[in-house]
Amino acid sequence: QVQLVESGGGLVQAGGSLRLSCLSSGNIRSLNSMAWYRQAPGKQRELVAGIVSGGNTNYADSVKGRFTISRDNAKNTVYLQMNSLKPEDTAVYYCNAVITGPFTKYDFWGQGTQVTVSS
Repeated sequence: QVQLVESGGGLVQAGGSLRLSCLSSGNIRSLNSMAWYRQAPGKQRELVAGIVSGGNTNYADSVKGRFTISRDNAKNTVYLQMNSLKPEDTAVYYCNAVITGPFTKYDFWGQGTQVTVSS
């Protein structure tokens, strides 16, 4: 079973930066993809950024150009660098890992870390 441990959340001023970290208990190279999601109060959880084993990335339009997802395979860690933060970025951020079979998808989630951006 894959376990994900997140860190790096906190309170920042608008325009500031944070870097979130997600440590995996397993070799992240064995995972089909890893991603960051976020959920604000009263809102649905949404995909923020994703990265596949080959290194390709994708981003939500709302964060493109401001956020960067990256990985360190040696440390089994995926990062989310968040720059130019806005109050609307305030949410609980979750790390996600996926193992995909021919007809089955397995999702693993971190505990979530709070990011609060003050105006």
